[in-house]
This record gives sequence, structure tokens and C-alpha cells, in this order.
Amino acid sequence: MLQGTSVSSVHPVDEVPPAGRMVAFGLQHVLSMYAGIIAVPLVLASAIGLPQDQVVRIVNASFFMCGVATLIQTIGFPGFGAKLPIVQGTTFAALASMILIGKEYGLPGIYGSVIVAGLFTVLLAPYFSRMLRFFPPVVAGTVITIIGVSLMPVAIRWAGGGVPSAPTFGDPTNLGLAALVMLFVLLITRFGKGFWSRVAVLLGLVFGTVVAALIGKASFATVGTAAAIGFTPPFFFGFPTFALIPILSMILVMLVVMVETTADLLAIGEIVDKPVNAREVAAGLRADGLSTALGGVFNVFPFTAFAQNVGLVRFTGIKSRFVVATAGVILMLLGFFPKLGALVASIPLPVLGGAGLVLFGTVAAAGIQTLSKVNMADTRNLTIVAVSIALGVIPSTVPTLYEKLPDWAGLFLESGITAAAIAAILLNILFNIVGSSREQLSYTADATSHAPEVGDVH
Repeated sequence: MLQGTSVSSVHPVDEVPPAGRMVAFGLQHVLSMYAGIIAVPLVLASAIGLPQDQVVRIVNASFFMCGVATLIQTIGFPGFGAKLPIVQGTTFAALASMILIGKEYGLPGIYGSVIVAGLFTVLLAPYFSRMLRFFPPVVAGTVITIIGVSLMPVAIRWAGGGVPSAPTFGDPTNLGLAALVMLFVLLITRFGKGFWSRVAVLLGLVFGTVVAALIGKASFATVGTAAAIGFTPPFFFGFPTFALIPILSMILVMLVVMVETTADLLAIGEIVDKPVNAREVAAGLRADGLSTALGGVFNVFPFTAFAQNVGLVRFTGIKSRFVVATAGVILMLLGFFPKLGALVASIPLPVLGGAGLVLFGTVAAAGIQTLSKVNMADTRNLTIVAVSIALGVIPSTVPTLYEKLPDWAGLFLESGITAAAIAAILLNILFNIVGSSREQLSYTADATSHAPEVGDVH
């Protein structure tokens, strides 16, 4: 048990570490996911031609609202929030649709569709959560594995220096810096004791940034030019507009996000050893919807659980949701103090890549651990896993494969996580449910009372 708790019956998820450790662990979460926060507004801004001052406003608002969304998910209130250690961030699933909407309707059109889609998610959540029976270990383990596998190319690109087309991509200095950070994290994990081993990623990021600065690979110029205090008020870019086609497009996006969030909730439940039931899934999805609707008010975009932070929970063994809530508070502060945001954004990508290789690999390992509960000698289970993973790795290995398909098809296929999740669910229905009299082991609250699935080992 973490120091600072006095009741031995408290689940690790609900333990409250000492304040100093919570800040350190929370900061580790923030540094591990900041690149994902700023990536969506940067790509969107480039695609629809937003000026730099508007980009800065959206990035600041994104930090603030990611913090708010994380607090809603981790602390929660009746009906909202899974109360699990989940960091919320802006989803890439909405990016393609938002670019199309932005070019035709501008930012007000994007935010109007985001608000409506968020409210739709809140209303649909209790019905969607009833699908939990379609996420037995063979499905959940497959999806968790593909989450890690899909994230690995992100860490690899970071390690190379960012965009493969850049002239310095793969530069030996970038690769050496990433390798040095990864080695540092591994050594701290192996030889560090207690608290120090659990902040190995944080120490690795700080160490790597210092080394990068010494060799001229890190610049802190933006810290000096950033404003000391700043906040992007609601409806900064004008009152939202509501058009049918953008709204329908964003609702479709949120259906995809709900599948991904459900998978992430099951993944974190497995990692922290706290089975997730339909009520918690519904509360988690409502939190996604509420945060997304608020995001449209506060000039940001749809939210989902950040899979990279699931890996951090698995790697460190820090299961407390209050640690992640602390990360949410730090994110909110970054939204109020642009200099802090600029400091965090100064961490070079190769440094993030070295840590990301460890973290994202850990997510895949957690999925394999879940699949160990499944009888893979059963050809049906083997086929479900094999085909789902095969479809899931396509977007990260051959990203141009689906370019000529309609936009609606790309929405489902261009995310490896979504493609694998849908494939695993449908294949499990085909092989293990349709025409079968056996009951499956599910993740519902009363799963222990069900007859075990033939493909499961106890």
C-alpha cells in the first residue's frame, strides 16, 4: 500500500499518496501525453489555415479542458466518471471530419457539431454500455494489444525526430538521444528503489531534455516569449453554428470514440485489478460526452481516454486515480500559464520517443497478459485474435491503403484500434455467440456467476 493511507481495505485505485508523490506521479503523466494534446490542434490548424495566434489560443484551451475532462473522469460526480486512473485527451478519430467541417463551416461549425455530438454521447451512454457482454477476454485482450501496437509507430517517429519526410529524421543524434533516454528509464526501473523506480519515466524525460539542451537539440526560446498568464474564454472564435451534415459526421465520430473508450476502460480495469461493469462504462462514456460538449464551448475538440497513459499506469504500478486527478490539475494550470505550457512543449521529440517505446510496449504486454486467460488452442479464439490484429496493424504499417475509399469508411478503418475492436467484436459474435449455447465470461459486475467461456482458462 502507498504511504499515506491508513485503511488496508481501500482499493489501490482509491488510495491517496502523499502530496509530494502525487505531484511527481501526476507530472509524469502530463509529460508522457502532452504531445498528443497539442498534435490535434496543430494538424487541424495547418489543414484549414489558422493563424499562429489562434493556434496558441486553442493549444492553451486544450491543456485546460484536458485537465477538466480528466477530473470529471477520475473524481466524477453521480452518473459521470468511471473513477479510474484515466487521463482524457483530444482524440485523433475526429481529425479528418473536423478538417472537412472546418474548410466548409469554419471553427464555429466545428464547435457546434462537437457540442451536439457530446450531448448525444451522454444520452446514448447507458444503452451503449449494455454492449459490454460483447467484450470478453478474447476481444478485450486483442484490443488492448492493438492499442499498444498502434502506438508504437508514434514512439518510433518521435525517436526519429518527428516527421519521416523531415531532413533530420533518423539523424544519429536523434536516435542516440532516444536510446539514451530508454536506457536511463530501464536502469532507474531496475536499480531504483521504491519511489524512484516509479518515477523512472519522469526522470528519463528530465534527464533527456537536459542532455538535449547541452548538445543543442532543445530550445527554450518560446518560454521567454510566452505570456505569463492567459486564458481562452468560452466561444472565443464566435458563437457555434449548427448544421446537419457536420453534426451527423461528428456523431459518427463519437460512436467510434465510444468503442475506443470502452476498450480503454476495460484495459485499465485489467491493469488495476478492478473489474469494470456496465454502470462504470456508462459513467465513463457520459464523462466523455460531457467533456466533449464542454470542449465545444471552451474552443477545443472531442475527448477520449489516452491510451499512452494506460501504459504508464501498467509500467509504474501506480494505480491511484488521485494521481491522475493531480495530472488533471497540472493540465488546467498549463492552460492558465502559457509559460508552463511552453516549457513542457520544449521537450524534444526524441526524448519522448525513448520513453514512449517503453510505455507503449507495456500496453501491448498488458493485452497479451489478458489473452493469456483465453484458450488459444481453440481455433475460433485464435482466428479472432489473428484477423483482428492483422486488420489493426494496417493503418500504422501502410497508412495510404484506404486513401481511395469514401470518408465514412476511412473513419472506421484508418484507426487501427477502431478497426481491430470492430473486427474482434463481430468475429466473436460470429464464432462464439451465433448458434452457440455457451455463455461467455464477460466484464459485467456479476461475471463470476456466469459459466466460463469454453475458450477461457481459470
